[in-house]
Amino acid sequence: MTTAPFPPPPADTLATTARLSAPSGSDAPAGSVAPAAPSRRARFGSPARIAGAVAHLAALGLVGPVVFTALFGLLSAGLGLLPVLLVGAVLLVGLVYALFAVAWLEHARVDGLYGLGLPSPRIRRSEKSGFGGFLHTIWLQTKDGRQWRGVASFAAATVMGLVVLVAAGAVAWGLTLLVGAVFGGRGAGVFAGIPLGGVAAPIAGVLAAVIGLAVMVGLGVLHGVVARGILVPSREAQLEAQARTFDTRRAGAVRAAEVERTRIERDLHDGVQPRLVSIGMTLGLAQTKIDDDPEAAKALVAEAHASTKSAITELRQLARGIHASVLEDRGLDAALSALASRSHIPVTLDVRLTGRCSRAAEAAVYFSIAEALTNAAKHSHAAACRVSVRVREDQTLWARVEDDGLGGARVVPGGGLDGIVNRVTAAGGSARIDSPQGGPTSVEVTVPCAS
Repeated sequence: MTTAPFPPPPADTLATTARLSAPSGSDAPAGSVAPAAPSRRARFGSPARIAGAVAHLAALGLVGPVVFTALFGLLSAGLGLLPVLLVGAVLLVGLVYALFAVAWLEHARVDGLYGLGLPSPRIRRSEKSGFGGFLHTIWLQTKDGRQWRGVASFAAATVMGLVVLVAAGAVAWGLTLLVGAVFGGRGAGVFAGIPLGGVAAPIAGVLAAVIGLAVMVGLGVLHGVVARGILVPSREAQLEAQARTFDTRRAGAVRAAEVERTRIERDLHDGVQPRLVSIGMTLGLAQTKIDDDPEAAKALVAEAHASTKSAITELRQLARGIHASVLEDRGLDAALSALASRSHIPVTLDVRLTGRCSRAAEAAVYFSIAEALTNAAKHSHAAACRVSVRVREDQTLWARVEDDGLGGARVVPGGGLDGIVNRVTAAGGSARIDSPQGGPTSVEVTVPCAS
């Protein structure tokens, strides 16, 4: 739904560029929602999981050395070619994301094998903009703890996989020796240069097969223990991460409440309060003229009546900014349609929702979109805005507001964009604001549906 454009404000009201994500814990991407704590009580001793672990280790014993050879090749080539037109820098960046790919696959492999509930690693992103932001992103990804734990788990599994292959060879050799002795073969095997024959051959074959199988089963169990120890944080670390997340959300809620209270006070002080004072003065003046100049008194009363209507309208708009009744009654789609109809610039809505999310999630997204549209109308010189809303597969409510204005939006304490970040953080979500000089400006928020 669209409306006529609003006259642009003076150029000196424009702000500068800013990109921001809501804060989060040390191991999670900036602004991300803390995942459910993985389980440390998975059972590794069932025959099916031991057999699966042995199969995984055997495959990694074949693939792992190739992967690490490629990684070390990238490292050496990157360092060697670094002085050559920074070609080596491209290879080193590729190495960082190759390590991320290894860690992602390792998390997926271990979680699929043991059902630990491990969240997949995510690409780290910097809050800064420009080339400095790109370098900071690479640095964040390089020192990401979950990435290195995934690589460490992959390396440990590769080493165990090589041992599994040796044990499998011993089992095959032992069975060959045993079968040869049973069917009357002579000199069926050689151990340490000593021919084995007679009774020694079947005994050696049985011992080799039993020891090889024991090593394989033991490594199958050990793999689960090692993978859990590396990839699953301790209970204390999980509690610390949850405490950091709750502290961040509480701080965001407090800050959002402060920003909202300041906005209400400012609107009352600058808008409704002067108008009510003016109404009182007008009525007082009309009272003094009611006997001497009734016509002038009537005109003053009519003026006060019109001002009263305007004050009521301002109070209604202020109340709508605090609580949107249509949001509770009819849902986010209808509330955004009403919001777009009141916008001073044309708004294109693209809302695709399959159901209702929690009240907190819908309220956070609604007021974030409302603030983004208000900011665009006041500062961006935009001719149009586009609002997109989706419910993603991971059960998060995602929204994006983009205008075609001049850009340069800046997050300032107590401002509208600061309110967006604090409100979304309080709901357990993340906000990302990208507004380079020259535009366009985009505000992207993600909130868990069950927040």
